[in-house]
Amino acid sequence: MKDFSTLLIGGFPLIAVIFGLVEFIKVFGLKGKWLTVFSLLLGLALGIAYQLSLGLPVDYAGWLAVVFFGLALGLTTSGLYDFLNSRYPPVPRV
Repeated sequence: MKDFSTLLIGGFPLIAVIFGLVEFIKVFGLKGKWLTVFSLLLGLALGIAYQLSLGLPVDYAGWLAVVFFGLALGLTTSGLYDFLNSRYPPVPRV
């Protein structure tokens, strides 16, 4: 079982990097459900890339663990993003 608090790549927490990239993509006009989908896909891609950087799985169980880890990270980031966004609406910019 992976502890998500140990997801550090070069000293940077992976979840914080995903949130930062999601905030950055807002500059290009992505919002609503598409932003949530982007967050999910970004978390999935970076989660799988992180797992593969630790070593290439050699069996089906290893590959399944990589995919499930990516899904968990993607769902965590998109779910947490929606949770915070609905409870703390953005402050209008001046």
